Amino acid sequence: MNCSRRDLLKYSAGCAALAALGFPLRGAADGKKIPVALQLYSLRKECAKDLPGMLAAVAKIGFRGVEFAGYHGRTAKELRKLLDDDGLVCCGTHTGLDTLLGDAWAKTLEFNQTLGNKFLIVPSLPHARVATAQACRDTAKLFNELAAKGKTCGMRVGYHAHGGDFKKIDGETIWDLLFGNTGADVVMQLDTGNCLDGGGDPVAMLKKYPGRAVTIHLKEHGGPKAAAIGEGVVPWQQVFEVCETTGGTEWYIVEHEVGSDPLKSLADCYAFLKKCGKV
Repeated sequence: MNCSRRDLLKYSAGCAALAALGFPLRGAADGKKIPVALQLYSLRKECAKDLPGMLAAVAKIGFRGVEFAGYHGRTAKELRKLLDDDGLVCCGTHTGLDTLLGDAWAKTLEFNQTLGNKFLIVPSLPHARVATAQACRDTAKLFNELAAKGKTCGMRVGYHAHGGDFKKIDGETIWDLLFGNTGADVVMQLDTGNCLDGGGDPVAMLKKYPGRAVTIHLKEHGGPKAAAIGEGVVPWQQVFEVCETTGGTEWYIVEHEVGSDPLKSLADCYAFLKKCGKV
């Protein structure tokens, strides 16, 4: 998929129309680009062997931040120094729900405050918490409580999309049962590729829950094997338009999970975003 001049002109015209209607705009429309980060799960094997080297490589590609999915045996102070050395910031951590409950909360809070991170994103949920419609509603209530607690300390709590979240229970998707019953303080971390994998429509989800996609995973779907962003079927211009108008998006987070040369694939993803004027 290419970002043609016609696509960009159409996108700009759409942004102008939304601005005229009073919608707050982010990104190219107001001259403030949403920063682009990398979910380090994309380099999980490489980071396990050489985290400092991978962070340096990520910064060299041009990414401004990273989202952690594991800490590779390092303390928050050690991780913060590595980030500072490469001019990177932490734009999120994928942390299990159990790390946000009970006595674990204080430890998680301290770790992330040291890291300089304000986004605590639960990457997946135990089956029991989404097995029935009522379980989903109860889980949504828990996320509301966690988000309220986090807000008092300057932290945001959210949930990350997987394909299974778009299956239906009693006529409603798990995703809708969760986010239809949570307030604006709960971050909706949509994953474009995972959404499509599960039969969902990422653009429709972004439009349905305005202001909730504070951070979003940019992941390709379809196309050739190990397709980089821009080589599959995700309608990127529509995704960008919603994120930069009504989505409330503060970070674009690239995730690319497959391929024999992950750094090259990530460089290709970044190049596509640059071509589209996102970096």
